[in-house]
Amino acid sequence: QVQVVESGGGLVQAGGSLRLSCTASGRTFYSYAMGWFRQAPGKEREFVAAISWSIGRTDVADSVKGRFTISRDNAKNTVYLQMNSLKPEDTAHYYCAVYFGPHNWRIDRAVDYWGQGTQVTVSA
Repeated sequence: QVQVVESGGGLVQAGGSLRLSCTASGRTFYSYAMGWFRQAPGKEREFVAAISWSIGRTDVADSVKGRFTISRDNAKNTVYLQMNSLKPEDTAHYYCAVYFGPHNWRIDRAVDYWGQGTQVTVSA
């Protein structure tokens, strides 16, 4: 089993910044990558970003590219999502994802473990 815990969400004004953290514990030795999805009310869950553990290969959704940065700390089994220039449309519940294989990171069925999520609310 793998436990996934997110932190760092909150309320911020448009143009502000937040940093989300996600730590995985348990049987994580064979995990391949971690990432983030988000889901706004009434919308489907969408891919945000992902990063591989070994070489740090990243993938970032076009909707947040240039504003969001994903990074990792292998020693802590932790990934971070630095979110800058936040917009009201970034308001969503953000979920951390753990992948055990080099699948298409952008589809949620490729995710092996999910966190409970953390709320990000951006006011206009």
